[in-house]
Amino acid sequence: MARTTHSTASAAAPSPPRPFRWNLARSPERGRPDRLGALAARDGAADLWYLEELTACAARVLARSGAGDLCFVGRSLDSMYDLLTGAVEDVPPRDRPVLRRLPVSSLGLLHGMAPEVRTRLREHLAAAGLSPYDLARRGRPVALVDVVHSGGTFALLHRELADWIEESREPWPVIRRVLRYVGVTERGRTSPHHWRWQQHEDHAWTRTLPAGHVVNVSLHGAVWDWLGNRQPKVNHSFHLGRWFDEDAGRPPRHPELPRALAESLALVAAGRTPAVREALARGALADPAADRAVRSLAHRLRHAPRRRPKGVRRRAR
Repeated sequence: MARTTHSTASAAAPSPPRPFRWNLARSPERGRPDRLGALAARDGAADLWYLEELTACAARVLARSGAGDLCFVGRSLDSMYDLLTGAVEDVPPRDRPVLRRLPVSSLGLLHGMAPEVRTRLREHLAAAGLSPYDLARRGRPVALVDVVHSGGTFALLHRELADWIEESREPWPVIRRVLRYVGVTERGRTSPHHWRWQQHEDHAWTRTLPAGHVVNVSLHGAVWDWLGNRQPKVNHSFHLGRWFDEDAGRPPRHPELPRALAESLALVAAGRTPAVREALARGALADPAADRAVRSLAHRLRHAPRRRPKGVRRRAR
């Protein structure tokens, strides 16, 4: 009875208040893009100086996730989410990774949680498709993706998932085969003796997953710092103090919003271009982790149909 109760509850739980974010690309999950009108800046504020580095990093994330679905934690990698949203827009559903966001910030959570906070975190995990019930019934891998310094956020999320899985009695041997973590780290030395966050004694949990399921992808330090610390974001940080705010899902309004939206729109548009799709395909195939699923996705990225400009009709044959 306990298994039925936990599984059914996790599958049917209502979505908690989450930060509002405009839909910027077509997708089976969210339909057509939203019309933004004058919300986004139109004065050339979208300077994608980091596009090449971001594209190369995103290609390796695709490869090291096994071309699985991606769940971006927090706000730091919103730009990668936007870029890939545009890139996979026209990839057939069978090969297209589902891109989701787990917009929570772990700030204030690393030293224990009250029961109501733990329940709310589980609601957010379920809303992102990460309940034990959903994980145990997946047909393809899912990777949590985040910028990583010491790995504290990943450790917290995995601990809470592991406790929830045990309580719900869902099969851990099944879940561990589909669950992955991809950390985007600041590029450092490539020596095999270079210290990596998952080697710390606090991260023994990483060894409960199969080899290759907790991996890193490096990013140039200036880009890593921009995305993680300095870039204007569409949403404010969704920290614990806002988790129970019923107005959290209202469209944001703040001085940096036009610039942030313009940058997001520019990244989605860049992802749609053949040049970026080719770079993603080439980078993913070059990664040692590239397997059959990655090769299939790369092929689809290279051969995704080009959409006609708005108002241009197909020529009659």
